[in-house]
Amino acid sequence: MGYAELSGIRVGGDNPVVVIGALNLSPESFFRGSVTRTPAEAVKQARRMLEEGASIIDVGAMSTAPGVKPISASLEIRRLLPTIKALVKEVDAPISVDTQRAAVAEAIIETGAKIINDVSGFNADPKMAGVVASAGCSAILMAAKEKPGDAKRIGDVYAALRESLRICEHHGIDVRKIVVDPGIGFGKGAEWDLHILANLRELSALKRPICVAVSRKAFISEVLGLTDPADRLLGSLAATALAVQNGADVIRTHDPKETTQVVRVAEAIRRAARVKHPKIKVAR
Repeated sequence: MGYAELSGIRVGGDNPVVVIGALNLSPESFFRGSVTRTPAEAVKQARRMLEEGASIIDVGAMSTAPGVKPISASLEIRRLLPTIKALVKEVDAPISVDTQRAAVAEAIIETGAKIINDVSGFNADPKMAGVVASAGCSAILMAAKEKPGDAKRIGDVYAALRESLRICEHHGIDVRKIVVDPGIGFGKGAEWDLHILANLRELSALKRPICVAVSRKAFISEVLGLTDPADRLLGSLAATALAVQNGADVIRTHDPKETTQVVRVAEAIRRAARVKHPKIKVAR
């Protein structure tokens, strides 16, 4: 497994699993508890997330939940810019922006964001890879064949991500700044999300760190019968633990405090699996 740098934060290899805190500026977001309405509120929530264990803050202004209509690029920029400016000024952590549009990426990179989280894997906008290449910033690329998260079988996920990496190579993007995301959710159904999580290790052949985002997603509802995303924290944590056990290097979450605790225990178990004869200390 290769390593990558997300705006100076090294992920993958023997490095600790990195937690990304997710903020949404979109009132259409599937989880209302993640939505911030003002730049000041976003700064406050980002600071709390960093105190609770997040190392990066990811901000999105357009919901990609199934059935939600896309907003215009101009509205996406208007939603993002004031908050990104405030976060860059007030928060001591890299800022990632969740967007598929080159014009949006260009505007927010100029404002100080350092990471592009493209759920289309550089496929939605043919200019996006060029913008990232010119800026020299880091990127998280999700598996997408024709639209975000539409790759279901793990082999299809692998092929879609490999194609995104080929786009990087074509544009001269340093893959050491690239993290891949298998694309949990996006309406593919619980059976496929579970299949991807169970077979996550097959993506290690890409030699890129893996980011997994399971936080409060619909497959948890299908498993537990919990229709309200506000009730899906425990299910999210269970899926997170297994994702780390199966090779995840980065976890994107709405709940850094609880997630960080689960991640640290899960990665400790993952490390212990490499030790053949551990020395057990018995409490007296």
